[in-house]
Amino acid sequence: MLIQDADLGGAIVDVRLADGRIAEIAPFLMPHSGEAVMPAAGGALLPGLHDHHIHLNATAAAMASLRCGPPDVRSLDELAAALAGAPGTGWLRGIGYHDSIGPIDRNWLDTHGPARPIRIQHRGGRMWVLNSRAIDLLGGGPADGRLVDGDSWLADRLPRDPPDLLPVGAALARRGVTGLTEVTPRNGPDDLARYLGAGLPQRLVVMGRRTLDGQNGVGAVKLHYHDHNLPGLDQLVVEVAGAHQAGRPVAAHCVTLAELMLVLAAIEAAGPHPGDRIEHCGVAPPHAIEWIARLGLTVVTQPHFIVERGAAYLAEVDAADLPFLYPLRSLLDAGIRVAAGSDAPFGGSDPWAAMAAAVTRPAGLRPDEAITAEQALALYTGTAADPGGSARRVAVGEVADLCLIDRPWAAARRDLAGVQVRGTWVGGAMAYSAMASTSPH
Repeated sequence: MLIQDADLGGAIVDVRLADGRIAEIAPFLMPHSGEAVMPAAGGALLPGLHDHHIHLNATAAAMASLRCGPPDVRSLDELAAALAGAPGTGWLRGIGYHDSIGPIDRNWLDTHGPARPIRIQHRGGRMWVLNSRAIDLLGGGPADGRLVDGDSWLADRLPRDPPDLLPVGAALARRGVTGLTEVTPRNGPDDLARYLGAGLPQRLVVMGRRTLDGQNGVGAVKLHYHDHNLPGLDQLVVEVAGAHQAGRPVAAHCVTLAELMLVLAAIEAAGPHPGDRIEHCGVAPPHAIEWIARLGLTVVTQPHFIVERGAAYLAEVDAADLPFLYPLRSLLDAGIRVAAGSDAPFGGSDPWAAMAAAVTRPAGLRPDEAITAEQALALYTGTAADPGGSARRVAVGEVADLCLIDRPWAAARRDLAGVQVRGTWVGGAMAYSAMASTSPH
């Protein structure tokens, strides 16, 4: 494959891909006989993007689910109308509900929803709201229909029909995503086998339980606790130390300051391990940032949450926490490795929108925490093994995981949200093309 007239660091060059790698870069390369040619038309050729935090099954299911919260639905009347207009007669799965549109429970769904089993997931991912028909089919459930932290219970009672992951892979390839880190806490060997066998175009790393120890394609042990069920420090130290002894880092869910403080204390007591990660880092005042830096941890965060959830944060987050909400510049200034992931489907999956959010933060949510366009891109171009570390390069000999965009980088950096992807390659193989390549005669 020959990519012609690509912007690479401000220079217009041709780039040849062969045997899964970048074989040649020069101002002009003659096409080989029969070689496919992709005209870049001056668009920037970049390292392929890696989504360092995604939930694949939930994202696939979300693509076939009804949107039940902002920005699509902003009131209970709008939710009732959306439910009534949903096609089908079987299970109705809704996603994205948020309390800001008004409270719902079993009785509300029985009164305002269609006569079919309904389950609606809260935007935070921890709660499902069920109607009576759903509870009857499941053989029980909470009296008010509000099922909290019940994903495993629910999964055991629903038909085991895993969603098709290929539409997720295709949608992400259209955005230039060439690698994924699956972070669902309950992932085990069966999940790993299904992900790896799903035919996704992206490279894949899977986090999950200790039952994944010693298997290929496995990342960190995922620690997933919340304020209401935090373990004791001694227990968490044992979990962290056990993962490290198995040769695996930990990736700890830390949205609140209490969660972060406990995790940092546990990692310090157990001793940090290369690759230990803080997921989200939702609230991090200066003393916490200093502690993260001292332990040498990586932060994998979601810059787009500040835009997607900004109004809710301003209304609901404690005033004492708002100045420290989802920091970016402060982390980088402290020398911390920082990477980004979508947290899809609990956040938007478009990395370019997330980069734009990182560069221009809204008023009231620390606009001084914004970073440069180049720093925003680097959130997605570290390796799966070292997110936030040295960015991958477009250079001869490098693996050909690449993303071609529709404009030079000098223009893209001024409007990251407007970027469109023209081509995506994984190991030199085309995963997405917005335009036909040509083969010279």
